[in-house]
Amino acid sequence: MNPLASLVQKKLDAIPVAVRLQMPDGQWLGPKDAQVEFVAKTNVALKNLAAGDIGKVGEDYVEGRVEINSSMRNLMAAATAMLPGNPVDAARQGAFTALIGRLVSVWRHSIERDAQQIEFHYDLSDDFYALWLDPRRVYSCAYYRDPGMSLDQAQEAKLDHICRKLRLKTGERFVDIGAGWGGLLLWAAENYGVDATGITLSKNQHAYVNKLIEQKGLSGRVRMELLDYRKLDTNEPFDKIASVGMFEHVGRAQLSQYFSRLRELLAPGGLVMNHGITAGGVDNAQLGHGMGDFIEKYIFPGGELVHIGHVLTDMANGGLESIDVENLRPHYARTLWAWSDALEANLDDAKEILSSERGQKALRAYRLYLAGCAAGFENGWIALYQVLGAHLPQSGRADELDHPDDLSYPWRRDYMYGA
Repeated sequence: MNPLASLVQKKLDAIPVAVRLQMPDGQWLGPKDAQVEFVAKTNVALKNLAAGDIGKVGEDYVEGRVEINSSMRNLMAAATAMLPGNPVDAARQGAFTALIGRLVSVWRHSIERDAQQIEFHYDLSDDFYALWLDPRRVYSCAYYRDPGMSLDQAQEAKLDHICRKLRLKTGERFVDIGAGWGGLLLWAAENYGVDATGITLSKNQHAYVNKLIEQKGLSGRVRMELLDYRKLDTNEPFDKIASVGMFEHVGRAQLSQYFSRLRELLAPGGLVMNHGITAGGVDNAQLGHGMGDFIEKYIFPGGELVHIGHVLTDMANGGLESIDVENLRPHYARTLWAWSDALEANLDDAKEILSSERGQKALRAYRLYLAGCAAGFENGWIALYQVLGAHLPQSGRADELDHPDDLSYPWRRDYMYGA
């Protein structure tokens, strides 16, 4: 056995699920009844497998240099075991690297570039997303208030969880920044009676939601605009603001300005909910071993993560007080597995919808992305936080624990979880 084959064999033997590998020369390693099967078509792809460089293995799969036959759950068990170390530790930044990263972040998050990056991801195909999202097409972490909930039920629970945290009331001006396919926007309007505005940079989402608004007879009280959050009018502030699954696209160098903008858009006594993915490590902007690079190239160009500690610091620098912080990391792991299972169950339809060469590559990338992110949340490499914020208090009050009617936020959680 040649040295590279010997190295690969040792790697396979250490994996907790049975793995079979075909070498570029046709030689097979591993049992015939293996749960995971790799077919390496080039020596470079074989070296990436041997090194446990999961991001590059993923790229090899997308580009056709490796074939994979496996369920996504078995594949992720194998991939996690193949890693040479913790991907959080592998991506820690030194001071100089962080400085360069900050400069790059400033450059790549202009209004024009952000619009192009959002279009790349969200305008892939509405029909494709509909295959594996819930009927409301809520493309963010669900909330499994009851462990036995279906994905559809958990997404509705999430929408209501946000509305209850924001204490939405009839007639309030509400804006959903990065409104997606309108799940939260329409839920808030139909169940809480708010005057609702949604914004997106996706042309597909903009057209889809406006059609829903018209079909539901909500025109005049609900609107969806094709608009960057930086172009919202601060002269007409909102009583309540939600930003769900959007701030990951802002860029770490812009986060203080982002939260400052939300504060400018928030009326006195109002509340803002920021719901988004955060880094598992304090000093890394993405995952190591090529995993972050894979997501940047094939899924979310321009996406950047920061640790929750940095989020709270940037909120404070932006003039907002963090008044409730909740980690939904396990909820997102379950959500992503639900999405992954649904996509795997509809692969034939997905292949037909994404029939172009670019579409077929995108499908292979999404198969790895959904399952890989599920594993990432399971292992704590990434997390999901909801942070509720308000204007910093202008003067002290002695009665903040007494629930007076003029307080925007009661300083107990009973209202959030009570019947």
